[in-house]
Amino acid sequence: MIKKDSVTVNNRQYAWPRQPLVVVCVDGSEPGGAGSDGGGYIECAIDAGVMPFLASVREHGTFNYADCVVPSFTNPNNLSIVTGVPPETHGICGNFYYNVEQNTEVMMNDPALLRAPTILAEFNQAGAKVAVVTAKDKLRRLLGVGLDISPNSAVCFSSELADKANLEAHGIEDVVAKVGMPVPDVYSAELSEFVFAAGVVLMDSMRPDIMYLSTTDYIQHKHAPGAPVANAFYAMMDKYLSKLDQMGALIALTADHGMKSKHNDMGEPNVIYLEPLLRDAGLNDFRVILPITDPYVVHHGALGGFATIYLERESDEALAIATLSNVSGVETVLSASEACSMFGLPNDRIGDLVVISQRHHVLGSSSEKHDLSGLTEPLRSHGGVSEQPVPFIISRGLDSNLSDFRNFDIFSNALNHAQGSNS
Repeated sequence: MIKKDSVTVNNRQYAWPRQPLVVVCVDGSEPGGAGSDGGGYIECAIDAGVMPFLASVREHGTFNYADCVVPSFTNPNNLSIVTGVPPETHGICGNFYYNVEQNTEVMMNDPALLRAPTILAEFNQAGAKVAVVTAKDKLRRLLGVGLDISPNSAVCFSSELADKANLEAHGIEDVVAKVGMPVPDVYSAELSEFVFAAGVVLMDSMRPDIMYLSTTDYIQHKHAPGAPVANAFYAMMDKYLSKLDQMGALIALTADHGMKSKHNDMGEPNVIYLEPLLRDAGLNDFRVILPITDPYVVHHGALGGFATIYLERESDEALAIATLSNVSGVETVLSASEACSMFGLPNDRIGDLVVISQRHHVLGSSSEKHDLSGLTEPLRSHGGVSEQPVPFIISRGLDSNLSDFRNFDIFSNALNHAQGSNS
């Protein structure tokens, strides 16, 4: 197959990679800079002397900040990154949503829910070799949509189920032996390390034109920037990024969202439970949806900074808005149309209202619906506009002065403005 000069995806043009491109989504990587509570994870690790590769990139490459998609959750942002467009186009607006037509609350990990092609799939269909490695399997099916799965075309698997990977479904087998690590526990730093280790193995054996690596935010939920455990995690990451750089890859790194502390001085979660507030105001016919919900809630208890509310009666909207807007810790309450316009969301997949908490608060449904027994450290979480800033890092400088970065512009900047020799 003759490779093209460029590929157009969702009305955006991307130049063909002249060297292997590795795009990394570091889950929950709170950045430094304006709006942060202090130093960011990467900045603190660089200052501690444990990230020499990214320290060099900060001096000689592109070291910037961008805004992620709101709600600042994993699924909508990973899919925005790999499609280059916001959720109003690709349709994935949470980890979890309410299907009104079927009257069911479901995970947003079904490929049928994706409404736009991915950059990964379109390049693969045009002849590029593509590799995708995710920490959790919940993302693997969505990120693999449209890929021609086979060892010499496209490989797509997760750390979580690495031992289940096979040629037919994932384009690779014997992953555990090839990577040289056992399958990690889903609640561990090693789940993300397996992603990077696999990336190095694939770069050596397959040498994909485009590789996408997506980690988990287990460490960021439990440890603040600069903490010894956090610094050790980022030192591990830097080691693998340096290896990929030495193998001739262009490195582009961003995040799906930031992370903030969500607890009081006693270490207790600052939770706003929405259901009792609405009932106390005289409202009974409603449904609260928390889009942070996924199968892995031990480290955050399904508590995040973004919630949607479905109302049975349109006439209840004004009372609901007035009730919740006056609650301490609530940043804003928006109608569906306001939220869709402000955040680029699909209007058929969010509720009648959107509630966003302030930077150190989270939203819940009711206390009895949240199991917080797994929170062994003070709560850290995400979901609102306070977790919107993320890193935007490319191992080379850009050939133009661009502004208003979004995390889903990372492929465009890397392919269109930062390609060239890796020397």
